[in-house]
Amino acid sequence: MDDDRPLHGVRVLDLTNVLAGPYCSYQLMLFGAEIVKIERPGTGDLARSLGPEPGLNRAALGASFLAQNAGKKSVELDLKDPADRSVFEDLVRDADVLLENFRAGVLSRLGYGWEVLHELNPRLIYCAISGFGQSGPMRHAPAYDQIIQGLSGMMSVTGTPGTAPLRVGFPVSDTIGGLAAAMSIAAALAGRTRTGTGVCLDVSMLETSLSAMGWAVSNYLVSGVPPEPMGDQNATAAPSGTFQAADGPLNIAANRQEQFETLCRLLDRPELAADVRFADREARKQNRSALNAEIDTALQRRTALEWEGLLAAAGVPAARILTVTQAVELEQLEQREFFTDLAFPADPERTLRVSGNGVLFNGAALRPSGPPPLLGEHNAEFTGDRDPSEEVAAP
Repeated sequence: MDDDRPLHGVRVLDLTNVLAGPYCSYQLMLFGAEIVKIERPGTGDLARSLGPEPGLNRAALGASFLAQNAGKKSVELDLKDPADRSVFEDLVRDADVLLENFRAGVLSRLGYGWEVLHELNPRLIYCAISGFGQSGPMRHAPAYDQIIQGLSGMMSVTGTPGTAPLRVGFPVSDTIGGLAAAMSIAAALAGRTRTGTGVCLDVSMLETSLSAMGWAVSNYLVSGVPPEPMGDQNATAAPSGTFQAADGPLNIAANRQEQFETLCRLLDRPELAADVRFADREARKQNRSALNAEIDTALQRRTALEWEGLLAAAGVPAARILTVTQAVELEQLEQREFFTDLAFPADPERTLRVSGNGVLFNGAALRPSGPPPLLGEHNAEFTGDRDPSEEVAAP
């Protein structure tokens, strides 16, 4: 299937570290691109030392790295070394995409700004991911995911009025920035078939985060209504949020009138649909607390799993709230082959399981072409240097 993927034959030089950039290039790899990671000699991607297992971190195979770098190649180059710069420039001439996530201006100071790259390869698509973009008064400020979550307003609407601001429980701004970059690169590649020339893409994590916040931003921009933290409740509808079944929490999103009426019937509380306090969407939002209390009481008759099956079958969106441990065991994911088992780098006794991207291509899940690379594993292919895999001990 590899030859059929839409990005087969596209080479991406990936100078990125940690998450936003590697997540972007992982998406491109799943669609068939060849990803050549350009890593700092001896240390490589910082994510190689990040993860819950100290042994893997010491072996430069941290879990954070393994999760986003399957199917890629690793080449060690020092862009301050003249010989390595020559190798890098040759790679640029043959590449389709160059991806980096340094602070604004870093690559230019190394001598490889957009003008230089474009001269080396007029067809090159250059994509820079940074916290704030390559222009503006904040362009040089350091930024991690949590910094962007706070500045974007995301943390201000996460939690309850008593607990906000809260950080979203995973690096969502990094992920959104990576997705936006991958989409931009794919669009630029499509456009290049028409124009024949490359483009410069400047991706701001702050701006992509605000874009992804949707109604939380547009309700204010359009109607002047600032969003407020509402915990597990949905500001746009009621009943829509987390409720308590007999054995634990249950999400219900009866956002449409017919869904609400069906919910009342299945709860054996049809009179709630006729109650003036709950008769229409706006009334339900105004009387959310009273309605939630009635629903919580009615839900005590069954388990969350029982309600999930009953309500979903009747067209009312409902599902249990799972831990990550439970979520990855869902039969739905197994049926769609979302996870792939790979050989574990430098440890034949262990298996590495990695995520896909949720896209079926002609009915088949998109899978990594191989395991994550050891640091400098592909030096010989690109520079003639030794293959370090022979010298890396199992963690």
